[in-house]
Amino acid sequence: MAAELDPEASAAARPLLTDLYQATMALGYWRAGRARDQAEFELYFRRCPFGGAFALAAGLRDCVRFLRTFRLRDADVQFLASVLPSDTDPAFFEHLRTLDCSGVTVRALPEGSLAFPSVPLLQVSGPLLVVQLLETPLLCLVSYASLIATNAARLRLIAGPTKRLLEMGLRRAQGPDGGLTASTYSYLGGFDGSSNVLAGQLRGVPLAGTLAHSFVTSFSGAEVPPDPMLAPAASQGPRVDLAACVEAWLERVCAHLGLGVQEPHRGERAAFVAYALAFPRAFQGLLDTYSVQRSGLPNFLAVALALGELGYRAVGIRLDSGDLLQQAQEIRRVFRTVAAQFQMPWLESVPIAVSNNIDEEELARLAQEGSEVNVIGIGTTVVTCPRQPSLGCVYKLVSVGGQPRMKLTEDPEKQTLPGSKAAFRLLGSDGSLLMDVLQLAEEPPPQPGQELRVWPRGAREACVVRPAHVEPLLRLCIQQGQLCGPLPSLAESRAFAQLSLGRLNPEHKRLEQPAPYQVALSDELQALVDRLSTGGSS
Repeated sequence: MAAELDPEASAAARPLLTDLYQATMALGYWRAGRARDQAEFELYFRRCPFGGAFALAAGLRDCVRFLRTFRLRDADVQFLASVLPSDTDPAFFEHLRTLDCSGVTVRALPEGSLAFPSVPLLQVSGPLLVVQLLETPLLCLVSYASLIATNAARLRLIAGPTKRLLEMGLRRAQGPDGGLTASTYSYLGGFDGSSNVLAGQLRGVPLAGTLAHSFVTSFSGAEVPPDPMLAPAASQGPRVDLAACVEAWLERVCAHLGLGVQEPHRGERAAFVAYALAFPRAFQGLLDTYSVQRSGLPNFLAVALALGELGYRAVGIRLDSGDLLQQAQEIRRVFRTVAAQFQMPWLESVPIAVSNNIDEEELARLAQEGSEVNVIGIGTTVVTCPRQPSLGCVYKLVSVGGQPRMKLTEDPEKQTLPGSKAAFRLLGSDGSLLMDVLQLAEEPPPQPGQELRVWPRGAREACVVRPAHVEPLLRLCIQQGQLCGPLPSLAESRAFAQLSLGRLNPEHKRLEQPAPYQVALSDELQALVDRLSTGGSS
């Protein structure tokens, strides 16, 4: 399988990003003469994350990139030879050198789809040895991406549709790959952008950023800008000494606020002037380096009003400590009075951004009615998923040579569903989601308007459902190594995720004690499960 031209190809997961037992099983399959047996695996999860009732499928683009570049290099084969038994037949290593994914077929939930327990995110079929080797990398690529997307979707549901959410957790992420994955799939899950520049370059994630306290504290106030002059926004009229203009405005602002002109920190003001000279059309202020009310706010207002006199508009402020909600409300009140006092109406609506270890509880507080917060930056809580650090996806063999395979085990939850399967989503007449149904691939698909007897997972008896609409869930993505069509862009998958969430019943979207969404088996699949569970022939 030839890799497509892809700026991320060099960043694709490598074949040896895997567990050693994949290589030892590969040797076992080869030695038994079964390397080319046709097999099918399913990748799915057993429980929805975070105590919720849904997940979002993600990571498919990364899987496709991995499969299209999959090839063991000489150095890879030589390393495997060094860790496998020394008496391993050299012909096995020659076989490894020939491997690619040209015989692999993948069906998948489209990226951004709602996903539920036991419903495959991926179905992977092909030569047994190859599809076994794919297990660990595919689990790695799908599990974390789907977890992050689901976590981001939860945070978006808490924040509501109007707050702007920014992911800014790269410095808290589990390594560079984890950071890039988190930035990418938090955007898919509903965030508006990221601070991660590499995610912008490679994945097209919208970028956002302000400035750090280090920039502010680096100025003492004694610095003299090499060129303090700034032209009006319309480029008409003489250039103005911005620093001098700011000092004049500071007197007026302090008089209005009842502050002494000496109270606002000189170094902070110098930092704001320097930033404004660099970004006159995108000036932002970080207000809590010293004192928000007595320094950061008046210094910001002096610079913002000086820019406003020249036709520029400040684009926002950020708070990073203290009671964020209360401070935002107080600042908005000041913005309104200052806007009225100095006839600068645009100042009333300057966006207020907040950050500082915001978790789900604090996010709910910031999103409540009457909050004056417009932008919320979240780092640790989105990238580390502290409520549940792993989705727990599994990759299980379901057929070999066209014959179903089933893992029974002592733990009923870990039993697998045998056979090559199809999956369908049943909908009501109003478009609401009723349930997902798994059935054997050879069964005719459910028909709208016709009664269907199914076995809900965990139930002891069958039930009858009459769907108004039926949607097939698994799309053919790769067939015999060939990509079946262009994959949606990240932005398109993000829009699809939001559309999918919008169709989910509110009782399933509740973040605490949600109603479980039903996944059911067809009569034939349930009969096969019962037969194999009791030791019957397949």
